[in-house]
Amino acid sequence: MAHTMNEVAKLAKVSPATVSRVLSKSPYISADTANRVMAAVEKLNYHRNVHARRLAIGKSDLFGLVISEIANPFFAEIIRGFQAAAWDRGFDVLLLNTEYDDKRTEAVVQKLVENSVRGVAIITSSLQDSVISTLTNKGIGVVTCNPVPADRLVSTVTIDYKRGLVQAIEHVASLGHRRAAVIAGPQTNRTASTIKQALVEGLRQRGLDPDPVTHSDYHFDAGASAVQAILSAKHAPTVIFCGSDLIAMGAIIALEEAGIDVPKDVSILGIDDIPFSFLVRPALTTIRVPREQLGETAFAALDKMLKLKRQRGAEYVVETELVVRKSTSPERKFALRQKATLLAQHDVET
Repeated sequence: MAHTMNEVAKLAKVSPATVSRVLSKSPYISADTANRVMAAVEKLNYHRNVHARRLAIGKSDLFGLVISEIANPFFAEIIRGFQAAAWDRGFDVLLLNTEYDDKRTEAVVQKLVENSVRGVAIITSSLQDSVISTLTNKGIGVVTCNPVPADRLVSTVTIDYKRGLVQAIEHVASLGHRRAAVIAGPQTNRTASTIKQALVEGLRQRGLDPDPVTHSDYHFDAGASAVQAILSAKHAPTVIFCGSDLIAMGAIIALEEAGIDVPKDVSILGIDDIPFSFLVRPALTTIRVPREQLGETAFAALDKMLKLKRQRGAEYVVETELVVRKSTSPERKFALRQKATLLAQHDVET
């Protein structure tokens, strides 16, 4: 038998409104009252009817979180941080992923509107800016990682990649490297393009000629394929900067299968510091993105903005930093070029 909020209120000797405030984790309830209500909830095995609540107050207890793809380990800690922050404040999370597909993106936006989410964090740079206006026109607050100005119902959380990139470039320069290659993320990805531009400019300023500069999807196999262009380059690099840890791991596998040792022959760096980055061999030198903090900041930005009278957004920044592990070492001149030449000659002979 399903019990009602009125029955919980009667058992706890409080009003139904007090029960509602306790279940919504209102800070203005005494500990004694909250304990009595929760004891009654547990005794009656009471569950709120969220659909009825939505009709009663005109809005849901849902916040949306939109990511690119659920299979990418980059997003796991973002989800955890965002969800934990939401749950701590008595809200639920509607998690949706776009898979970089335009039609799926349209369905995602429709799902957010249909569920009357209070706000949504868009942690993907693959969405068009028009998506933001579509949501804000419906009164839905938005936090985005896209480089858009803060506005009414719009806040931004920027990942300061430049800080970590500067540290990474100084690190390899201190190891004596003078020729670098870049395997950037997808050309159509806004964040990947921003990182590539900052990386190429930084390398040139430090005297490390980035050549070749290629692109790759955020997958192991794509990173491995991109290595082929580097091996066939006229001037082989001694260090390879990768646009993500997944790309870097794919590159390491492809290089070692070709008989090229990492880091003795060539150093590798990634970006993200996903959980697997210290498990790969050699453990990956990478730029750490504080993803759980990013998720927490995104929710806090939404929560704060929606409580303001004018619901004016703000701009937030999370910092990156270099994590040095075993995939970088001092330059060995000509090592990669000599091995690449021998491999090419072997292929011709066979």
